[in-house]
Amino acid sequence: MKFLDLCKVYIRSGAGGGGCVSFRREKYIEYGGPDGGDGGSGGSVWAEAVDGLNTLIDFRYQQHFFAKNGQPGMGKQRTGKDGDDIILRVPVGTEILDEDQETVLADMTELGQRVELARGGNGGWGNLHFKSATNQAPRRANPGQEGVDRTLWLRLKLIADVGLLGLPNAGKSTFLAATSNARPKIADYPFTTLHPNLGVVGVDNTEFVVADIPGLIEGASEGRGLGDLFLGHVERCAVLLHLVDGTSNTIAEDYQTIINELEAYGGELADKPRITVLNKIDALDEDDRITAREELEKACGAEVMMMSGVAREGVTEVLRALRGQIDDDRLRFRSEDEEEAPWQP
Repeated sequence: MKFLDLCKVYIRSGAGGGGCVSFRREKYIEYGGPDGGDGGSGGSVWAEAVDGLNTLIDFRYQQHFFAKNGQPGMGKQRTGKDGDDIILRVPVGTEILDEDQETVLADMTELGQRVELARGGNGGWGNLHFKSATNQAPRRANPGQEGVDRTLWLRLKLIADVGLLGLPNAGKSTFLAATSNARPKIADYPFTTLHPNLGVVGVDNTEFVVADIPGLIEGASEGRGLGDLFLGHVERCAVLLHLVDGTSNTIAEDYQTIINELEAYGGELADKPRITVLNKIDALDEDDRITAREELEKACGAEVMMMSGVAREGVTEVLRALRGQIDDDRLRFRSEDEEEAPWQP
């Protein structure tokens, strides 16, 4: 299991240490008075977005995260040690949900972002705090505050600029392999892609990230095929690239199937900017290309681009169209004189 985008974790913050009931006892000091120290605070549970992770696989093997308890107070006005915090290191783009899997507690969209999931309990007061003019020898102390137990869900939504959509075998993985260094599995049968893939694509001295998700079929919103479990990975994209197989006999129906599933998924996904491309045109002659393009334009009511990922025909034009839909602050610019260093062992 290389890719994991949903997992359940159990967390508990540390309890505070109890206060101490103690009195100063020294030779020649008859009335030493109370000197019980306070208990230490319990450790908290934090989540932090870190670099270098693109899956939640680490939480497949450890689901329980318990912070340390605070130590009790001691005599001679000594305060107990605070419990150590514990940190859940998650990939950028992780959503932290409550146990109902609906309430979003935090959305870790920035590198280095930290959020407190469960605060440690406060330490109890020692009897020194209860000393007064009318109660000079208090024999009571506060217990430490209990920790917090929570059950949370972590859901990963990959951070990408472009999301690939289409039926199985529409050529999404081929497009990603042809335009980036990613090497997704490519074969001539449906559902070759079983988990999302990311690739960095470059055009005109700019780079952006493309996400390839498993293909959708009719009824995906009801759980058919692989369902719409992976549609969350393209929610954060700036633009969607909808690939339609040009060799299909039902081009208009194929296009409408994906649109229906986007609308059934809900949210803002169906309203995102979308570029529709007729793919696999290398298998069509000139007349078939024109016919297929007209049929697809009639179905979507907008201009349709043509491309072949295998023959790399029209790929650059599609990348430039995608580039135009992405804000500059999401792009990585390369200087013109930047050259790749020669490979060395």
